[in-house]
Amino acid sequence: MSAVNVSKLGYVGFETPDVERLVEYYTRVLDFVLVEGDDRGAFLTTGVDHHCVVVTKGGTRARQVVGYEISDDLDTAAELLKESGYVTQRRSDIGPGTPDVLVLEEPGTGVPLHLITAQDPSGVAGFTPLRPTKLGHVAAYTPELAPMQSFYQDLLGFKWSDTVGDFFVFLRCNADHHAANFMASQKYSGMHHIAYEMRDPNHLISMLDHLAQHDYRLHWGPGRHGPGHNLFTYHRDPDGNVIELFTQIDVVHDEAKGFWEPRPWHEEFPMGPRTWEVDMATVNQWGPIDPPSLDH
Repeated sequence: MSAVNVSKLGYVGFETPDVERLVEYYTRVLDFVLVEGDDRGAFLTTGVDHHCVVVTKGGTRARQVVGYEISDDLDTAAELLKESGYVTQRRSDIGPGTPDVLVLEEPGTGVPLHLITAQDPSGVAGFTPLRPTKLGHVAAYTPELAPMQSFYQDLLGFKWSDTVGDFFVFLRCNADHHAANFMASQKYSGMHHIAYEMRDPNHLISMLDHLAQHDYRLHWGPGRHGPGHNLFTYHRDPDGNVIELFTQIDVVHDEAKGFWEPRPWHEEFPMGPRTWEVDMATVNQWGPIDPPSLDH
């Protein structure tokens, strides 16, 4: 049994030298809602939660913080993590929408992780034709893969979804194929990309046309990944962070069986977690491999 059970990816934080510029990108281009903010920072949302993106005045550090919703109460979580040797801090001053937060550091990267039981409501009702449905996942580099995977699975209750070779792992905390994925690298650090979910291919196409109207060009895609089988596109935000817009990601409805819901494009039936070969079809079933311009 894990120490804590994460049930949802809540939010991710960015440091930016230009808060206004990044907020304009999220509100005018991606159609997020600005819930609260000023020239020092901002809280933005796609839906009912108070925020899924936190923007803070600073450098250009992406994945500056990650917030996860847990099914345990925070007192129990703090005690379980303490028993596992992890130092935590209980805070009520993190920001609006999250008045009670348990903070710990991610091993190997030092990134603060916020554990919460829920967020205050955003006050946003319904969805617009363009806005992404939710924050889907965050991908990051790690010096060593095994300790990071063990931390997320053994301490935070994530489950293994897929691995590419021996350097890229996909982890899930609910029915979606992955909420966190990590790539082992001694050369790169920080965030690889952040991903927002679109309802379906038509929704994605509408957003891509909207991006083009605002002079944002794709760096990669459309394509379909092997692990997760999500239909993907990638572009860069004004700070150069890689943003994935995706749809049709694999889901598992019965953890006891461990198989993904069958899809016509699966390689085998039933399709479950596996280790993928390092080849072009794994990265993109439709065509070109990840271009060098996406490297950090």
